[in-house]
Amino acid sequence: MTVLPDNGFPLAAGFPHATHEQWQRLVEGVLRKSGKDVSGTAAEAALSTELDDGLVVQPLYTAPDDGGPAAAPTGPDGLPGFAPFTRGSTPGGRVAGGWDVRQRHSRPDAARTNEAVLADLENGVSSVWLTVGDAGVPVTGIAAALEGVHLDLAPVVIDAGAESDAAARELLRLIDERGIAPENALGTLGADPLGHAARTGAHDTVAGHTAQAVALAQLCQEKYPQLRALVVDALPYHSAGGSAAQELGCSLATGVAYLRALTAAGLDVAAACGQLEFRYAATADQFLTIAKLRAARRLWARVAEASGAPGAGAQHQHAVTSPVMMARRDPWVNMLRTTVACLAAGTGGADAVTVLPFDHTLGLPDDFARRIARNTSTILVEESHLARVIDPAGGSWYVERLTDELAQAAWEWFQEIEREGGQEQALRSGLVPGRIAATWERRSEKLAGRREPVTGVSEFPQLVERAVVRDPAPAAPGGGLPVVHRDDAFEALRARSDAHLAATGARPRVFLAVLGPAAAHTARAGFAANLFQAGGIEPVQGPVPGTPDGAAAAFADSDTTLACICSSDAVYAEQASGTATALKAAGARQVFLAGRPGDLRDTYLASGVDEFVFAGGDVVAVLTSVLDRMGVA
Repeated sequence: MTVLPDNGFPLAAGFPHATHEQWQRLVEGVLRKSGKDVSGTAAEAALSTELDDGLVVQPLYTAPDDGGPAAAPTGPDGLPGFAPFTRGSTPGGRVAGGWDVRQRHSRPDAARTNEAVLADLENGVSSVWLTVGDAGVPVTGIAAALEGVHLDLAPVVIDAGAESDAAARELLRLIDERGIAPENALGTLGADPLGHAARTGAHDTVAGHTAQAVALAQLCQEKYPQLRALVVDALPYHSAGGSAAQELGCSLATGVAYLRALTAAGLDVAAACGQLEFRYAATADQFLTIAKLRAARRLWARVAEASGAPGAGAQHQHAVTSPVMMARRDPWVNMLRTTVACLAAGTGGADAVTVLPFDHTLGLPDDFARRIARNTSTILVEESHLARVIDPAGGSWYVERLTDELAQAAWEWFQEIEREGGQEQALRSGLVPGRIAATWERRSEKLAGRREPVTGVSEFPQLVERAVVRDPAPAAPGGGLPVVHRDDAFEALRARSDAHLAATGARPRVFLAVLGPAAAHTARAGFAANLFQAGGIEPVQGPVPGTPDGAAAAFADSDTTLACICSSDAVYAEQASGTATALKAAGARQVFLAGRPGDLRDTYLASGVDEFVFAGGDVVAVLTSVLDRMGVA
């Protein structure tokens, strides 16, 4: 929420200026009605949201001179196209044609990849991100995959891991063979020695791969001025569960390592910076993504300034919608996630944006999924005109404050990596893996408690959905940092339920013993049904209106050994104990009660209730225990 100052317009002049203290008093009144007797800054703290890296999102952001605890910095940082580049890498932004719409291709069949590449380029895609090697097209298939692609019009970005040098040389050979003027060739050769080591744990290859990357950069500098040789890919750190600041700090440390190698080989700082492209994840947290991209540009400008080339720090950014947020169940919801992430990437100033298809985690995308992915950018650029305003979030007190705090947290992490000896040593020593693992562990607790809900997975799951089946994707290289997804824990539970269904013809079930009229039990019955379905457990509801004897009789016919009592606190006080006793007598091995028990906890436990399920509890632990007790392997 942003409070606008009196700006002299007649409409504003008709109202008295509201102070921060007045707003606080109103907040205190609302919180008192909800049972929280807090005042002053404590009232604001009660409405705040904690993020990773020690960042806190306040409920209200104000002007710098307001004096509130969430006052913004003095204003937008610089101008677009000028250091520190917070507001954009170029003066004109992406107003003319929108951001570069970049589609990823990883199908090993070069002929089918070529069909997909040409279809994309004919329908809105402006550059191609080609995975090469074991995880994509073989090096020998690059020419076939790019048949008919005008390499002086459509940039090609190579992602080849251990085979980066061979793939890059093959692309350069193809450019020369097709008679394209070297100065007109577009794209990125994609060398990323440290990123490859982070993914695979092959740290001993860094020196050799770096020497190859430096040679490619020298060649690009001499002959191919519009090609970039190296990519600073932050996705391995994001995909391992890293926070926004950790992603930024690792990218800075990697970029600095490449700068050192390039300048040691004779390139000046400006030329070395020009050989780098930075790749970041864009998530469905739109403001955090916008702030991350803005902070990334500011931080890299600081590195360039400290290196003696203050005007060379215009970071070229490639944003990719987060693979971590993509769900395997109800994958159609991924379209919503990627749309928000694409919006954030574009408004955050990314030069190129890749929207991963909604079926990305299920295998190789089909034509429909690729079409939706590329059209997401097209609609945002051509119909919503998002690119027509440069840095639209600039000046927002919230975004400016978040950008500033994120940049500070990322810089501190970057400095810690540098003290360790740089990115390579920080990977070898376990500093980076250990810190990221700790971050993911904390986030996993939020996911398990549904404090970070995943629609279609931990909230509103559909047990009867038809599975989306895709051709299997080639296995990505592993052995280094793990690859995580937000739905991992719930996916493991659902897989157990699926196996039980395949083996027995039915899913594990839970009987919902609803008590009283619908008005009393509907809310908690819906809560319980959602909770158990998140673990693949099918809810079976008892008769309405529910009574203890009626619930017990219906349970006996439900073909399950698990029951959950659902109603209001008032009904619980009268009927929950009797219902629990009756359910146990009818054969229930485990009885849950939906909601917090309050002062009647001991009474309910004595009558037969085994456990309580409520908002904020560890859902994954509860569901795992339930499946274990039911013998679901």
